[in-house]
Amino acid sequence: MQDAVAQASARLKAYTPDEVNALQGRELVFSPGGNTKINFGVEDFLMSFSIPNLHFHATTAYDILRHRGVPVGKCDYLGRMRIKS
Repeated sequence: MQDAVAQASARLKAYTPDEVNALQGRELVFSPGGNTKINFGVEDFLMSFSIPNLHFHATTAYDILRHRGVPVGKCDYLGRMRIKS
């Protein structure tokens, strides 16, 4: 699993800001399985599907870990805070 996360991270870091910004305003067809196809604008897909799903799954994993007695807390979920020095 850690290898898959590392590979995904490396692939994302390979994109330049210009490549990411070039996606703005484009259309995206999401196929969650079967013959289902859902049309999105790229920004709408990110804001109304991807980010909410990320938070749902992160929270669910956090809840399962807590339920099983793993000593994780809010700071583990939030990660390092980015503050001004």
